[in-house]
Amino acid sequence: MRFDILTLFPEMFDGPFEASIIKRAQEGGFVEIALHNIRDYAPGKHRVTDDTPYGGGGGMIMKPEPIFNAVEAILGLTVPDEGYATLYAQGGYPPIILLTPQGRLLKQPVARSLATVDRLLLICGRYEGIDERVRHYLATDELSIGDYVLSGGELAAMIVVDAVTRLVPGVLGDAAATAKDSHSAGLLEHPHYTRPAEYRGHGIPDILLSGHHARLEVWRRQQSLLRTLKRRPDLLASLELSQSDRDFLAQQEEGD
Repeated sequence: MRFDILTLFPEMFDGPFEASIIKRAQEGGFVEIALHNIRDYAPGKHRVTDDTPYGGGGGMIMKPEPIFNAVEAILGLTVPDEGYATLYAQGGYPPIILLTPQGRLLKQPVARSLATVDRLLLICGRYEGIDERVRHYLATDELSIGDYVLSGGELAAMIVVDAVTRLVPGVLGDAAATAKDSHSAGLLEHPHYTRPAEYRGHGIPDILLSGHHARLEVWRRQQSLLRTLKRRPDLLASLELSQSDRDFLAQQEEGD
């Protein structure tokens, strides 16, 4: 899988992409990451990438020309007047994602869907925002990582790359490793413990030492349900729960 990241600050990505899972994914040939400095595609001697907004107002707006030029050069195409969406609809063209607080929230199902494509283009905004024509005629999707504002889209792009990369087949080795992550099944993950079995007088649940795998799976499922009920009850509304799940949750609510 290939990620093309369009940014004014490519140096921000040096550390995060040179360590841990993302580094191993690149070394293993599972993922390729290309950083593109938007300034390199700006016309004119001074490579200007931003300007004041029409109609007044504070802040600067990223100009459309450098971003359009970058996309066309990277993909080797000319964006038609009606927009990139017409090409994208034909198939064979990668999604172009604009990182913005106005986008839909990045959730695990979204990451899982993105992990099925061969290539992604990520556009990192800066300053007060990006010229609206980028949104209308280039972007096929807009993603946000939360209801807050960052200085730019770079940190959001890192999160998208990390969330998607670990879902690319072969990256983690054990495909089942991601299936039990929090949010993968719609629930928060159950608690984890490791050695020592007792630390500073604090032990671990007896079930973990029992060796009874069937009971252990029931315990893990119930702990996931309980943790979700207490911390993110909103997630339960969209899940198809078994009768035993519903009975367990009802008991917990009665106990409260």
